[in-house]
Amino acid sequence: MNVSQAIRDYIFRMINDVSGMKVMLFDKETTGIVSMVLSQSDILTKDVFLTELLSPSTKEQREKSSKMPHLKAVVFIRPTSENIQLLRNEIKEPHYGEYHIFFSNIVKSSFIEELARADENEVIRQVQEYYADFFAVNSSLFSLNLNSLAPLSMKDIKSDDADRIVDGLGAIVLALKKKPIIRYQKNSSTAENVAKLFAGRMEREKELFHQSRKTDTPPLLLILDRRDDPVTPLLTQWTYQAMVHEFLGIYNHRVSLKNAPDVKADMQEIVLNPNQDDFFSNNFLTNFGDLGINIKELVDQYQSKHQSHQNIESIADMQRFVENYPEFRKLSGNVSKHVTVMGELSRLIEVGKLMECSELEQELACGDNHGESVRLMQSLLSDQSVSIQNKLRLVMLYALRYEDKGENNLPTFLEQLRSSGADASQIRSVNDLVEYAGAKNRSSDLYASKNFFTSLKKTVQRELQGVSNVYTQHKPYLDAIIDQLSKNKLREQVYPTIGGAIGQAAGQQQNNRPQEIIIFYVGGTTYEEALTVELFNKSSAGMKIVLGGTTIHNSKSFLSGIKPALGVTDLT
Repeated sequence: MNVSQAIRDYIFRMINDVSGMKVMLFDKETTGIVSMVLSQSDILTKDVFLTELLSPSTKEQREKSSKMPHLKAVVFIRPTSENIQLLRNEIKEPHYGEYHIFFSNIVKSSFIEELARADENEVIRQVQEYYADFFAVNSSLFSLNLNSLAPLSMKDIKSDDADRIVDGLGAIVLALKKKPIIRYQKNSSTAENVAKLFAGRMEREKELFHQSRKTDTPPLLLILDRRDDPVTPLLTQWTYQAMVHEFLGIYNHRVSLKNAPDVKADMQEIVLNPNQDDFFSNNFLTNFGDLGINIKELVDQYQSKHQSHQNIESIADMQRFVENYPEFRKLSGNVSKHVTVMGELSRLIEVGKLMECSELEQELACGDNHGESVRLMQSLLSDQSVSIQNKLRLVMLYALRYEDKGENNLPTFLEQLRSSGADASQIRSVNDLVEYAGAKNRSSDLYASKNFFTSLKKTVQRELQGVSNVYTQHKPYLDAIIDQLSKNKLREQVYPTIGGAIGQAAGQQQNNRPQEIIIFYVGGTTYEEALTVELFNKSSAGMKIVLGGTTIHNSKSFLSGIKPALGVTDLT
């Protein structure tokens, strides 16, 4: 159940299947899919002398481009009509001696026929399906890079998006060699329709899916809707990977620091990839405080080896040390990269008062003290150091938490937002969020357990465990779902099985809980939910989970998707 390893295995099989000197041709998506798990140098060590993008070109450009018949082309592309047309053009005027074509998913027979007609030069040697049609972020996390939320009804979803979701689910299931029972969130028409579309795909391609490994208890595919937990994407995160995504943004493991002050040119775009960076692999789940300690230990090790006695007590000290010792930057590029990121995260936390914001966020997500929440809200909404974006998140969390409270302070807070400079669209987005993911659209009650006794328990725990716990009290609703799954108590009435009683019986042979589970969020998942899965996998001996989503959200991407999800196209 390692999604990164599944992609790597496919790529190496493609390369090793073709002997001699090779060139690899990708499309835009497969370029990203491969770069998530392998570096350029990993590929070049396998007799691959060139990697190129299969892209449109004019007749003049094709004539000018050099032909290399001594090279064999390994083509890895998605089976789309656009790619088939590009490949037909390439085959008609081939630049290479042979073409070995590997599609990332199930390919239509009509596409094969088109290629056969185009192959007048008889250069195609093989056509294969290798199911690497998803972006492997971590070993147990994948994305489809569809940057949209689940719409309120399936009729509003773009047909291309629906096809891409079903393609992605098919690829992950086939790559992991599973034939799962399918369950879905009952109150979501979108989750239900995705489940039915994918069940239809499995039925049409049943011979293909029957080749999956047989197990005593069938694996489970659980399809959820982002609307069931709108709180998690709105919260400030405090583990390394999640913080970087929230504050800076991560796209295909790439992070831009171009807007950060005083960052060297070679650090303005960096790669944070757990498959290629040992420090990041060991620390991407580490909380911010421990991360600083771990980076300092590496700097201290360098100092001791080179007999440097510079006193280092803070992140700023580490940054100065890196600047003063250019050989350290050259020798320990990864460490200096992480010192740079750590410095920028610290700066953003301080200037934006994110610790103060986070404490209120956690109170709104986990507590029940309305009076204290109002006091903190009024203080932060009037603070000019807090950005409009962060004030908006706080008001949204308040609107969700006290949606059913008869007399809440939401009108006052909306007015404070307006006075702070929020525009009309931002003010409206608070109500948009409640319409999109309010109580009436959720199968779960995110705040059901917020009473005097649980609040008292949390207060005692906070005092016993220390201040850091204030910022990490929240657990995503996925945590409760996984707990129910681990006890084989996920309710059929709330998460029904495709196929009704027959499917349910197949999924509960001998009353066994599923041992292998794929959880997929239509509308996007989050790094906090990925952390929940990682921690469960590490602590569970008999049950493993892979998490995926149409995208991986931070608060900015989540908020930007609300209006389109409601069918509102005018974002102004």
